[in-house]
Order: sequence, then C-alpha cells, then structure tokens
Amino acid sequence: MTNHITITPATGTWVVRTGDAVIGESAAALELREGSYPPVIYFPRGDIAMAFLDRSTGQTTCPHKGAASYYSIVTADGTIRDAAWSYETPKPEVAAIAGHLAFYPDKVTLERI
Repeated sequence: MTNHITITPATGTWVVRTGDAVIGESAAALELREGSYPPVIYFPRGDIAMAFLDRSTGQTTCPHKGAASYYSIVTADGTIRDAAWSYETPKPEVAAIAGHLAFYPDKVTLERI
C-alpha cells in the first residue's frame, strides 16, 4: 500500500442519509486515511440502497487509487448531483475499497451510531 494511505475497518455502525431518508447503514464500512486529508468512510455496496443512486458521466483519476466513478442520489425532493464516488477497479495497493462507495459529507449526512 502507498505509504500515506491506510485502510482499516471503521469503528461502529455508520449511516448515510439525505433528509429523512436513510440510504445506507453498515457495520462493515472501511475508513481510508490519506495524508493530512480528513478520513473517508467507504460503505459496501450491499449496504447501500442502490435504487436511489444513478451513475453520473463524470470520472476523475487519482494517482494513488485509480479512476473514480460518480453517483447522484435521486429522491422525491430532487437530485443531489455527484454525491458519491467509487473506485470500481482501484489500484492493487488500495484494493480493499473495491465494491465500496464514499459520500461527500457536504451533500449528505454521515454519522456513526
């Protein structure tokens, strides 16, 4: 693994919600720490209500993790564009986050319960 990225099991059960709608809850989330950035919680896809997510067309590339795909959240109140991202086929050093989604904390509510 790159020397500035660590991936560990996230402590506790994590919830992601938008408004009053819970779109995910996981006791198997991962915490990724990268340098001096705030930690990022990655949720297994199986713990997310994927029916609320639409894949966006945008994509970015991280030199350490690989190509990121983005997802918008569609609710009765509207669409939250590019609220989540995923490394579908991450670099081998961070393979643990494959099959996981992370969410922007300024677009959804993330909390440990």
